[in-house]
Amino acid sequence: MKITVVGTGYVGLVTGTCLAETGNDVLCVDIDKHKVERMQNGEVPIYEPHLDVLFERNIKAERLKFTTSLEEGLTHGQIIFLALPTPEDEDGSADLSYVLGVAENIGKIMTEYKVIVDKSTVPVGTAEKVTEVIAKHAKVDFDVVSNPEFLREGFAVDDFLKPERIVIGSSSEKATQLMERLYKPFVRSGNPILIMDEKSAELTKYASNSFLAAKITFMNEIANFCEKVGADVDKVRIGMGTDSRIGKRFLFPGIGYGGSCFPKDVKALHKSGKDHHYHFQILDAVINVNNKQKTALIPKVVNHLGDDLSGKTIAIWGLSFKPETDDIREAPSLYIMDELLARGAALQVFDPEAMDNVKRKLGDTISYAESMYNATENADALIICTEWSIFRTPNFQKLNENLRQPIIFDGRNLYDVAEMEKEGFTYFSIGRKEVI
Repeated sequence: MKITVVGTGYVGLVTGTCLAETGNDVLCVDIDKHKVERMQNGEVPIYEPHLDVLFERNIKAERLKFTTSLEEGLTHGQIIFLALPTPEDEDGSADLSYVLGVAENIGKIMTEYKVIVDKSTVPVGTAEKVTEVIAKHAKVDFDVVSNPEFLREGFAVDDFLKPERIVIGSSSEKATQLMERLYKPFVRSGNPILIMDEKSAELTKYASNSFLAAKITFMNEIANFCEKVGADVDKVRIGMGTDSRIGKRFLFPGIGYGGSCFPKDVKALHKSGKDHHYHFQILDAVINVNNKQKTALIPKVVNHLGDDLSGKTIAIWGLSFKPETDDIREAPSLYIMDELLARGAALQVFDPEAMDNVKRKLGDTISYAESMYNATENADALIICTEWSIFRTPNFQKLNENLRQPIIFDGRNLYDVAEMEKEGFTYFSIGRKEVI
């Protein structure tokens, strides 16, 4: 099938590359001329495990191509995916200007039937808005489909190639059949393609992410309470997770969620509720608790090292909002670094992938280490913000030797409390016993 993907951000590039991997002829459109030239030369502009292999293979096979011309893209594809940014507006709503702007241009250019697919995460009612905008100019038939993505950064390629479910929101039998044909190779193991109306499909994405955010937030509240009463959140987590109604996933406490999805989607659903005169009270709590949780380690640092951190050097491991990505959007590390810098601390940081992105944001206000151990040299304490695998089994002897004081503030509960006590560290984590 001939497919066009408009937008080559995280979702668009993964979508286009993975659709090419199943034999489709894919043309990706982006207005950034420099970015398009880089991709045409075989350079992947984002970090995502395994994407580079598929990207290179499909460019070589000429199944994956790039252009800056929307007109060329519209001529090429029978199915047109809109994978455009929907950034958070000042009031928390999703900004649809990119989506609706492209939709208007599509209406002006389109000369034959197309299926226009909303792949971006969009509020309920967006398919109707896109339809109205295109219809103002279109002289031919078209259909608009809602097809939300469920891609986890760090696992996006596997999530696309082996989806747990595919959601298609469409009231058109013709469009539905084309979408089912496109996705059939991805569900050979029997996972479902769920056909529903457009509004239900749009809400499914927001509801899913908001529920997971609520689950994480509830566990963080339990962890905070564990610290008050002397319980161990690890034991509570395991006790909860063995209940099949609850499940084991998303029960790990820490310093809050970040990234491009959970914060934005929770706020957008909350705002959408207000727009329809419905108050999501549970989302009030999710937003407020998560905002506070991002700096939950700061009181522990202040209590142990003092409020004035002038003359203190703090090492930080992990800058991305989660492992296996270079994405720092809404990353807890940024909030923690702001608090530490405001108190006068010098920071030595390390992340396997995200340091360039942080440097573009913070510049030379902090020091960027060549390795995880370099970051800890002559530091007064170590703070862990992201659970990268390389941080899970460090050389504790080397770490002890590097630090001026063997102090670790662990925002992801990477280490066993008893082991840290045995290794001689002063150790603070989330919802567990302090080792002093």
